[in-house]
Amino acid sequence: MRVLYVDTSSDYLYSGIVVDDKLVSSIKKKYEKDLSKEALPKIIELFDKASITPKDLDKIIVVNGPGSFTGIRIGITIAKTIAWALNINITPISGLTAMAISCNTNTYKMPLIDARRGYVYGGIYDKDNNKVIEDSHIELKELLDKSKDLGEVTVITNNDIDINLTKEKYNPDILKIVKHYENSDGINPHLVNPIYLKKTEAEEKAGL
Repeated sequence: MRVLYVDTSSDYLYSGIVVDDKLVSSIKKKYEKDLSKEALPKIIELFDKASITPKDLDKIIVVNGPGSFTGIRIGITIAKTIAWALNINITPISGLTAMAISCNTNTYKMPLIDARRGYVYGGIYDKDNNKVIEDSHIELKELLDKSKDLGEVTVITNNDIDINLTKEKYNPDILKIVKHYENSDGINPHLVNPIYLKKTEAEEKAGL
């Protein structure tokens, strides 16, 4: 099984190629405004390092949200283009779930992405990565209130969020994420859409 993993939902490019349960090439790098220019060339380099071509892929896994509106679209566009050309399905996943899967702790897990003005994209997962509180665009205070009766909670984030809980930097375990979804059949590339959780500014102004 040859799998391409793509996550451009933040300022970082997280991508890797897994071949027969081994991570053979990967990149984890912050690009910020250069992400749109760098993502595709860097992913092409991963194929060279893995000594395979896109035609050899059996599956593509892409993070389709939440996070940066522009970033999410970059990853989805790359995944759709490759999948459409190869006539294979895509497995879209939540970036928050990927964060939870990558965290090796026996506590509850609270992956967080700063959404500004006191809001976050967040959810709560148990130690087995089952959702306890669904991913949402939510006020941080409200999410913390919902977690009070759960016991020990570990926050996973790469953002500077002031919170009085154990915190862990997000370092994606690409192999672990891919293996978590190894039995997923995926969906037709044309059905893959961004999951923003939050309305765009235009939608908010229009009262949609």
